[in-house]
Amino acid sequence: MTETSGSVRVDLLGGTLDLNPINLILPDVVTLNVATSLKARAVISKIEKPGVLIVSRDYQSETYYPCEDFVDSKLRGDHFKELSFVAQILHYFSAHSHLKVELESGSPAGAGLGGSSAMGVTLYSALCDYYKKDLDRSLAIKVVNSIEARILDSGPAGYQDYYPALYGGVLALKANEEKVIVEQCYSPELAQALESHLTLVYSGQARLSGINNWEVYKGFFDQNPKMRNGLSAIAELSSKAYSALKSGKFQELVELIAQEGAARKELFPGIVSSAMAELYATIKKEVPELGLKVCGAGGGGCFLLIHPPSKAEIVKRSVEHHQMKVLDFSVMPPIDL
Repeated sequence: MTETSGSVRVDLLGGTLDLNPINLILPDVVTLNVATSLKARAVISKIEKPGVLIVSRDYQSETYYPCEDFVDSKLRGDHFKELSFVAQILHYFSAHSHLKVELESGSPAGAGLGGSSAMGVTLYSALCDYYKKDLDRSLAIKVVNSIEARILDSGPAGYQDYYPALYGGVLALKANEEKVIVEQCYSPELAQALESHLTLVYSGQARLSGINNWEVYKGFFDQNPKMRNGLSAIAELSSKAYSALKSGKFQELVELIAQEGAARKELFPGIVSSAMAELYATIKKEVPELGLKVCGAGGGGCFLLIHPPSKAEIVKRSVEHHQMKVLDFSVMPPIDL
């Protein structure tokens, strides 16, 4: 048996910039995110049956598939339904028989935290361990990203969600023509600053980030000035945040996270839901410095509230009063392979 876990990310700045070729068209593109203590998990064990038993904690289901189901016509059709992503990763490894696969994403459905992506690369990592293969992190991300983009069928899938599960820490992701350069920026001081200034909230509203993201992506290449200018502004804020991070100016960093959230709000109607906006307006009366950033490039069920550490309890009480949930998290240290 093998058990593997991988962090779900919280994106700080630069979502949507992790889409090819936007990341090559805009100058100085960097995407910043953190690996959290919210974990996707994959457990693989041997069973006597010749097929595969997939146990999903997210869907609260146990589904058995015989070996002969893992053929192209069924993998590309609707045969595996919501488990298609899992089935295609298993198929990539020719993992069709005598397996029990237990999975959970570590994130509420539609939260905008990239839980499915984290689960995908965590499953890939677990399969490498189970079959005693070396884990090539770059290849893992390329394969899982390609499979997920094919299944979503709504344009390219951004790459940032996969890295925290395999690298941990605080990441700066910068793409060139050849690859995505991964810079590890973690320090205990940075982790403490982020944890004390950020409250992660789950609204309870599932959102379709991929579809919203496609509208922004399409608008960018349709030469829509709003989309072009909006993503250019996000790129500029992200670059400034990277510089602040590298200089140890953590107060400036958290202020730029809030500014990125405000810029992203202008990109697409509905990125900030009415319930989020109502909560924000209520808290801002007591916390004038409050910022809000929706998680996920195109909106999601989770969002960050940015505030002074001394106001964290005020924020938490108001969130709970509005029937939303604070998701406690810590920033995970880097993973050494």
